[in-house]
Amino acid sequence: MATQRATDEANIRQRIDTCVEALRAMDLEGLMSLYAPDIVSFDLGPPLRHMGATAKEKNWADAFAIYQRPLGYEIRDLTVTVGDDVAFAYSLNRVSGTMKNGNRTDFWLRWTACLRKIDGNWLIAHDQVSVPVDPESGRALLNLEP
Repeated sequence: MATQRATDEANIRQRIDTCVEALRAMDLEGLMSLYAPDIVSFDLGPPLRHMGATAKEKNWADAFAIYQRPLGYEIRDLTVTVGDDVAFAYSLNRVSGTMKNGNRTDFWLRWTACLRKIDGNWLIAHDQVSVPVDPESGRALLNLEP
């Protein structure tokens, strides 16, 4: 059991590494291969909940459309916990790059993913992306660093 869990954790970490490479390359097809068809995503943009891989794909396509290549993406403090057929991972992730309008962005966000083992493959079935908010102003705090 411990050996299978270690193998599964290594596989999940590899899939997350693949995700990062796809993000940096702005490779939508490569990125989408990591999501379950019925993913539920609590993403940065509205609405509160995005249902299904098509909605997730649209979110990434919209994000890629505003950035020049390549996109900077870094994961820090990745933690993975594995069960028999479900797992979760969380980390602090940095997004940086130049937008098509010439503005630069560089901010950290919080990421949590729940994965399911489907036909022997670990796929992201749920993810949540968030940034801290200043409760007094209601504004996102994009200047915080780990």
